[in-house]
Amino acid sequence: MPDEPHWLTPDELETWQILHLALSTLPGALGSQLQADAELSFLEYYVLAGLSDQPEHTMRMSRLALLAGSELSRLSHLMRRLEKRGLVRREPDPSDGRFTHAILTPAGYDVLVAAAPGHVAQVRKLVIDVLDDEEQQVLRRALRKVVGQVVGDC
Repeated sequence: MPDEPHWLTPDELETWQILHLALSTLPGALGSQLQADAELSFLEYYVLAGLSDQPEHTMRMSRLALLAGSELSRLSHLMRRLEKRGLVRREPDPSDGRFTHAILTPAGYDVLVAAAPGHVAQVRKLVIDVLDDEEQQVLRRALRKVVGQVVGDC
């Protein structure tokens, strides 16, 4: 007979359920503001933001997919949409042609800069302002552990 599953205690179940609820509702709440203000989805914004933080606003597609929490095929589809809008472009990696670079265009940077104030205000309203400094520190520490289990140290 197989071992009995190690069921969650009531407190553990509550922890899991509230984390799941936060993970499933925050992107929609943040995405609504981004769509209204900048005609960007939540994922599109984070792709542009991820590129903006890189030297020359350039990153390998495979790394960008990891940072965006997206599969490479889904990211490629998203990149086509952003390319049509002139917000990004893709080029072969000059040091290794097997890879593709995603590059934030000046127009993409402008859209990101225009969208950022509203997005930051929404992040503050929904997350930052409802937690005191100690709660934020505990949340960061806990989520680093969770992310470390999933993708490695961060």
